[in-house]
Amino acid sequence: MEKRKSGGGRGRNNGGIEENTMAILDTSGFNRHSHHRLDDRLVFLEAVRSASLLPDNGTPPTSTMWQAIFQILKEETSLELIMGSYQLLNELDKRYPRLCLPKMEKSESCLPPTISNEPVVVEEAWCPFTLGLDRDDETNKGSSASIDSLGFHSLIQELGKMVNQKSKALETEFLRKMLLLHYLVSVLEADFVPRNYAFKEKMRWTLLRDSLLNMLLGSRKIIYKGLVKDCLSVICDVFSDLSDQLESTSDLDSVAPPSKETSCINTSAFALALPELRRSTCICLKKLLIMMMELDTSRDVADVQGLTTRADGVRTPAAEIILDELAYNSDMLSPFFQVLDDPRWKLKMIMPYFQKYIPKSSVRTRRSNSPGNDSTFEGVLKCFSNSSSTKNIIKKIGADVAQLLLGHAFLAYLSVSVESSAEHVDDPEEIVKGSSLSEICKHIIAAFTSIRKEDKNTEILSFGKEAVFTAATILSTKS
Repeated sequence: MEKRKSGGGRGRNNGGIEENTMAILDTSGFNRHSHHRLDDRLVFLEAVRSASLLPDNGTPPTSTMWQAIFQILKEETSLELIMGSYQLLNELDKRYPRLCLPKMEKSESCLPPTISNEPVVVEEAWCPFTLGLDRDDETNKGSSASIDSLGFHSLIQELGKMVNQKSKALETEFLRKMLLLHYLVSVLEADFVPRNYAFKEKMRWTLLRDSLLNMLLGSRKIIYKGLVKDCLSVICDVFSDLSDQLESTSDLDSVAPPSKETSCINTSAFALALPELRRSTCICLKKLLIMMMELDTSRDVADVQGLTTRADGVRTPAAEIILDELAYNSDMLSPFFQVLDDPRWKLKMIMPYFQKYIPKSSVRTRRSNSPGNDSTFEGVLKCFSNSSSTKNIIKKIGADVAQLLLGHAFLAYLSVSVESSAEHVDDPEEIVKGSSLSEICKHIIAAFTSIRKEDKNTEILSFGKEAVFTAATILSTKS
């Protein structure tokens, strides 16, 4: 991993602002709700913006200034300061990234561009996380200018407790904690995504070993399984709470994230924005879980190639933890798979769920012993063509759950198939390999028919009807 120093000379331009930063951080002489304190911090945020963002030759803030802005987001109760600090932090991260994306070499041929070097870490860049120090460190203990792994986990737990609380007094605090989580996840994402992309190209495990996400998840301060479960729980609780208030939508990404251009909002605007903030919180935690699962996948690749060591430790993959939790509480299935809109990961989660309940034959014939008998989507669908197998599956998981999973899996399969065809992928996902769209559509219709036949008291859900209608429409166009 290459490193480079951040732009020199920034102290000359920001020296005057930094002199007042310690006064901003020190609140011992001010009442928490003092107008002078509010005005001083608003002036400070505007001064940083003017010095670092407005001019073309602006310089990045010093670490002390970054810490002051982050502390404002963590502690303030004023909507102006919460939104102002959140907006400024995001804009500064875009202007002065901690991890620079690799440059791309232009190819004279028709081949895609290749990476010329690895992601570059900006040396001494400020980071909101304090990771890699599991021992009690007096220099970091009680610091409000950063957050450690335990603080990150506690933030998610606090959001979970506040989801169903309707107190108006807690709305501002809820907003602040949501925006704080959004910012921290965006920092993890900006660090992890380029590292993971470079790992797939270079096969250097150290790129991911040193990532903020890997260090956070490997901390001994938190219980990893508890973190995954809490993320899943908050996603489902927030989404279910929204469904009770508004019409549910499965296309969460069509909802715009909280505006970063609004520095001052009134009470009525806040009330209107809160549901959208909750939606974006679902999306935020979904991104976090997907990053965890992507890290597990890359870790498995590195382990197979002998790139990991005993120092990397062993932990249960996030996908397995999520599947166990969904199997234990089926009420989470619908909200989770509505939020999880990545078609490949949706298939990777639904397939193992079904395989837990598909009856295994005691006699393995040559045909049934062939690879991928029930490891592909088509293989799972064929299990519903058998009356006895269908009856056993719906007895264990219920007809409604079976319909829900089949509907989501079918729509995800369609998306993966279209993407693979458009990208001319020679080696498609294993779970969709060797199956034709026409056959899948026939199997989907047969599966829902079989479920209805085996459980006559069950009505086909509206989501299931959409899947059957889509399959029938595709077949009609191909006939």
